[in-house]
Amino acid sequence: MWKRISHSLALLAESLADFLFPRYCTCCRDRLSLHERVICASCLLSLPRLRHGSFTDNDVTRTFWGLFPIERGTAWFHYPKNSGYSRMLADLKYHNHPEIGNVLGRIMAEELLPKGFFDGIELIVPVPLAREKEKQRGYNQSAHIATGISQVTGIDVDAESVCRIVANPSQTKLTDAERRENVRGIFAVVHPERLENRHILLLDDVMTTGSTLCSCAETIAAACPVRISILSLARGGQS
Repeated sequence: MWKRISHSLALLAESLADFLFPRYCTCCRDRLSLHERVICASCLLSLPRLRHGSFTDNDVTRTFWGLFPIERGTAWFHYPKNSGYSRMLADLKYHNHPEIGNVLGRIMAEELLPKGFFDGIELIVPVPLAREKEKQRGYNQSAHIATGISQVTGIDVDAESVCRIVANPSQTKLTDAERRENVRGIFAVVHPERLENRHILLLDDVMTTGSTLCSCAETIAAACPVRISILSLARGGQS
C-alpha cells in the first residue's frame, strides 16, 4: 500500500515539476510529454537514420580502409544542415546540454544492440577533447554519449587512456586535405596497457570526413595491439 502511495506521490511531483518547468524537444522545440526526454516521439520517428546493411562494409568503414584495420563501424543518423537535428547536435556540443548525449547514446544503443553491433566489444573510448576546450565547455560530449551506451550495453568506458595533446583549430571550414593535416599528431596514448589486446569502440559525436577518428585510431594502433571499431552518433556531409 505504501509503495503505491509513494509511487503516486512521485508521479504527482513529476507532473507538477513538468507543469512548472516545461521541457521542449531539442529538434522541433515543441513541448515534451511527461515521459519524453530531449527528443519527442515524432522527431525520433523521423530521425534520418543510416540503415547500413552491413557493419563491416559500408560508407563509414570504407572511409578507413587502407588507413588502419577496422573491425566494424557505423553512424546512427545523418543530419541535414540547418535542420532541427543539426540544432540538437549544436545544443549538445556548444550550449551546455550534456544530457542530450546521454539520452541519445542510450537510444542509439537500444537500437544497435539487437543487431549485434556491440558483440565482442570490450571497451568504449570516446574521442578526447583538448584539455582547454573541455575545461571551457565543461564536458566532453562524446564521453556523455559513451555513458549512455554503457548504461544499455554494460560495456565499460575508458576516457583516460587516450588524450588530445594538441588543441587543433576548428575543422568546420577546412578542405578534406586540410582536415587530415589539421589532426595529424594531436593524440597520445597514456595507458596502452589498458587497451592492449582488447576490442575497443572508438566513439565520436559527429563524423564528416573521418579525419579525427582516423588520427585517433592510428595513434592507438601504433601504441599497442588492439582491435578497433568505430561509432559516431551522427554523420555529416552525406545526402
